[in-house]
Amino acid sequence: MVPRSDPAEMNPRDLTLDELRLALAPRIASAAIFDGWSDAALAAAAGELGIPPETARIAFPGGAMDMIDAWIETIDARMTADLAPERLGNLPIRERIRALVGFRIDAMAGLEEALRRAQAVMAMPGNAIRTARLGWRSADRMWRLAGDSATDFNHYTKRATLASVYAATMLVLVGDESAGKAETRAFLDRRIAGIMRFEKTKARLLKPGADRFSLTRFAGRLRYPAR
Repeated sequence: MVPRSDPAEMNPRDLTLDELRLALAPRIASAAIFDGWSDAALAAAAGELGIPPETARIAFPGGAMDMIDAWIETIDARMTADLAPERLGNLPIRERIRALVGFRIDAMAGLEEALRRAQAVMAMPGNAIRTARLGWRSADRMWRLAGDSATDFNHYTKRATLASVYAATMLVLVGDESAGKAETRAFLDRRIAGIMRFEKTKARLLKPGADRFSLTRFAGRLRYPAR
């Protein structure tokens, strides 16, 4: 959802329920450093915004995962506003991805404990499917901002790979005490290099021609080995 304007700058009384979620989410994240993704954090955020806690609770019927979802959505929205395709267009693809994930690293500055607590909630077995969807959503947003318009098999492999790299990077981030998160950025650079190698190998295997890799032919050989 694209808000009419920045919800944080609007009168809380004028906000729709979706806009209220987005206005509360960053405040909940700040409170989650101390209170976790809890009702106490939600009440603290509501107090900052000047609305009754019971009104704020209506915006998050799913509890902690709804709060985390909204927080991630606000980061996605800020990333989209700050790193529009025209701003990234002149960069090589690996630098576009690096800039996009780097933006998210910077967005977590001072909120590492909130992120760690969010990861603990997202890691719960009952939240696995939703967590995967959130990772996919952010990866899809990053690839679109990077200029990717693939609609074939590449669409899915690129997003699945980036979602995995992004999740791993965020796990490194919460324990990174190096200056400027240098260790996290070095980790990201290594993983992006791996993505680029994978994409080149995949393109070579799937290119048209006599040497093109055929999954059907490969499966057939497994079933009927050559004599």
